[in-house]
Amino acid sequence: MSTLKLKRALEEALKKENRTIAFDREKEEMRFENTNTKKGVTVSLGGILAKFEGNVEKAAEETIYYVNEALNAFDGSSKKEEKEKRIFPVIRAASFPKEAEEGVPLFYDEHTAETRIYYAVDLGSTYRLIDEKLMKKENWTPEQIREVARFNLRSLPLNMKEDTVAGNVFYFLNSNDGYDATRILNDRFLKEMSEKVKGDMTVSVPHGDVLIIGDIRNHTGYDILAQMAMSFFAAGRVPITALSFVYEEGKLEPIFIMAKNRPQKK
Repeated sequence: MSTLKLKRALEEALKKENRTIAFDREKEEMRFENTNTKKGVTVSLGGILAKFEGNVEKAAEETIYYVNEALNAFDGSSKKEEKEKRIFPVIRAASFPKEAEEGVPLFYDEHTAETRIYYAVDLGSTYRLIDEKLMKKENWTPEQIREVARFNLRSLPLNMKEDTVAGNVFYFLNSNDGYDATRILNDRFLKEMSEKVKGDMTVSVPHGDVLIIGDIRNHTGYDILAQMAMSFFAAGRVPITALSFVYEEGKLEPIFIMAKNRPQKK
């Protein structure tokens, strides 16, 4: 069953017009070829699953990256600049693992008491977190990764939905591209929102696929924000934090929200 799940995941992520995919059911192997050059790679699904102890998601993530790299090299599109366009920062909870499952340290930066910044290579339908092994292979320095990732982040759209509740305004960013919460790292965006907000500005990243900015204009707004953040946190596929942040003078400060009271800084 795990083999079939991995097969379907690879087919979905790696299919392109200039590629052919073949599956040998008896050997449990998949062959990916460049249609024009007839060059390609063969992967053993059973071997990959054994390496990752049956974890289909991790096995797919690793395989997609290396198959793409190999096939891009065959069709001449494996330029350094094109690889770098796929590097993005990823916000995760401070409790998120610091190592990949095989024990290789992940590359990350501290952010707040509640959040940490990881970095990933976007693979289309999934992504691969950057670890020290990948950095060494690609000859990437920490400074390069940080600079390129922030630049790419600023290129992502910022389409917000607005809702007013009890005199307070809430803005929601939910594009489902995997980097909604990560837009909290877009300093220019936060500054522009702070100039638009009339009350206290709050920022919430309850899970990876949403960012909420609050324009809190009365005490009730804090109670609404607390309930909202907890609800999103509980429902998120990749939960980050149920706490919100106050944004003041370019800085984020985690807060506890006490019912019927203004927030207390953590």
